[in-house]
Amino acid sequence: MVLIVDDIRANIIALKKTLELHNIDVDSAESGEEALKKILKTDYCLIIMDVQMPGLDGFEVVKILSGNIRTKDIPVIFLSALNTEKKYIFKGYETGAVEYITKPVDSDLLILKVKTFIKIYEQQNELKVMKDLLSKEIKIRKEAQDNLEIKIAERTKELVQKNEELELRNHELQQFSWVVSHDLNEPIRKIQIFIKIIKDLYLKADDKAIDYVDRTIKSAERMQTLITDLLAYSRLSAQVKPEKTDLNIVLQEVLGDFDYLIERKNATIKNNELPTIDSIPSQMRQVFQNLIGNALKFSGNEEKAVIEITSETILEKSIESPTSPEGKFCRITVKDNGIGFDEIYLDRIFIIFQSLNDRQSYEGTGIGLAIAKKIIEKHNGLITAKSKVGEGASFIIVLPLKYE
Repeated sequence: MVLIVDDIRANIIALKKTLELHNIDVDSAESGEEALKKILKTDYCLIIMDVQMPGLDGFEVVKILSGNIRTKDIPVIFLSALNTEKKYIFKGYETGAVEYITKPVDSDLLILKVKTFIKIYEQQNELKVMKDLLSKEIKIRKEAQDNLEIKIAERTKELVQKNEELELRNHELQQFSWVVSHDLNEPIRKIQIFIKIIKDLYLKADDKAIDYVDRTIKSAERMQTLITDLLAYSRLSAQVKPEKTDLNIVLQEVLGDFDYLIERKNATIKNNELPTIDSIPSQMRQVFQNLIGNALKFSGNEEKAVIEITSETILEKSIESPTSPEGKFCRITVKDNGIGFDEIYLDRIFIIFQSLNDRQSYEGTGIGLAIAKKIIEKHNGLITAKSKVGEGASFIIVLPLKYE
């Protein structure tokens, strides 16, 4: 809104009609005192001020406005027919006016100037609004940043405490492992020794007693194997740095360990070239021991056991990934022609202590495949199986060639 200040009402009416023809909202005051009262109550985008007025003249009013923080930025145009000398024009600019126009007025030029100052005022208001919004946004972001830093600091402190607790638990677990390996295995070894002495010295003629003793020895051996497997499973939590591992060497070492069982089962082992990957050799050896050991154990009795170990380079970390010589992963398959299993039990076979077969017929602790799964996952890999009852099983492993 534009405020017209003039002590002559006819001047106000004429100028008001000119501005209203151009859709400009207008208010008026007939003295400097009345103008000041209105300016303090209403926001004006422009003031058209007469210089010569009774009481407070235009110069005095503008000087007062310039000294007030709320009104100092309101643009003022002086409009005068009497004070047309240069000294008055200079005085008008010195008091803070943005324009000094002498009469007679070119109405088109006046309208152009008024619209220009209104536009500038609106743009300044928009900038002020944007500035206020930006200030609020900065404040909100700063508060959010401060809160985030506090939360990060709290979380970091919590993680440090948890890490210290974890290190303590790992130390306790190592101590426990030593107790298990020594204090539990030692009584079992003594049970085995004394039972064998009793069998050899006192039970030669009693077949039933010998059968009971043999069962006891077998149970003790199974207990010993269970303790060993549990220790192996618990030690997989330890952090060990991977190294370049030729899986062909690892495989040959495992097959060397199984040479007696392979010969006894009359098994045929087939394999192609395996890759060299970043891994923990001892753990990969354990994986092959468990998978090949299972293949030999569950080979059945009706036909010759055949175990195939194959490898291929694949494009991505997926069991069904297409092959690619440029791939960053390998897919290793251990396939046998043994008794197989129903795939509805696929989720169970990798869970610790789960076994799908009668332990009287097939010895085992139900930990081997759980160990294999945990090792493969620690190597950022995948493991699964495909099988049908009576048609053998294929265990499929996907591993990255390089550790990341």
